[in-house]
Amino acid sequence: MFDYSARPDLLKDRVILVTGAGRGIGAAAAKTYAAHGATVLLLGKTEANLSQVYDEIEAAGHPQPAVIPFNLETALPHQYDELAAMIETEFGHLDGLLHNASIIGPRTPLEQLSGENFMRVMHINVNAMFMLTSTLLPLLKLSQDASVIFTSSSVGRKGRAYWGAYGVSKFATEGLMQTLADELDNVAPVRANSINPGATRTSMRAQAYPGENPENNPTPQQIMPVYLYLMGPDSSGVNGQAFDAQ
Repeated sequence: MFDYSARPDLLKDRVILVTGAGRGIGAAAAKTYAAHGATVLLLGKTEANLSQVYDEIEAAGHPQPAVIPFNLETALPHQYDELAAMIETEFGHLDGLLHNASIIGPRTPLEQLSGENFMRVMHINVNAMFMLTSTLLPLLKLSQDASVIFTSSSVGRKGRAYWGAYGVSKFATEGLMQTLADELDNVAPVRANSINPGATRTSMRAQAYPGENPENNPTPQQIMPVYLYLMGPDSSGVNGQAFDAQ
């Protein structure tokens, strides 16, 4: 496991947007960031899930989060612009962006993968992530120390059979991270890195490995050290790197 111990006020006064914040790793990250002082913007498509995370953060006495229902599969360009305008009006800037939302899609040989399924996975996992990044970059540049974290996978670093569009989308994720990091290097107070969470006890993992015993995998909460490290000031100057949570 990534070895890092975060001080309690690590993210004090920071504004951080988390995609896919309603469950799994996204929900754990949102609650962890809030517990370390951040105002967390909870973005996801299922409002009921986001509201539950909101309630847990509120009940714990952490800074009041914001719920942003947003469907990355259907969002149009003007909706990204409206999202950025809303964040600027309400918060003035953005200190962090965790790209966590993605879908697996069918796990099948490429030969049997329909174009429709391939494009859906790529749209949610890559196109929407690009749109969010490019639209929010001006707000991140207004921060004195901003961090963008991309969620990768081991199958996005070495291709593996039957991972289809998901694997390809994670290679694209690494490519987007590296390109952005190189463009930002010594130019803006924004850094970009990726995290491969590894096998984690989530519903997405269970979908990919139905025969596996989930108890053998760490919970999302247990892999949070690297998420805290990269989102806080201790990783200032770390840019364009690919991290493993485990």
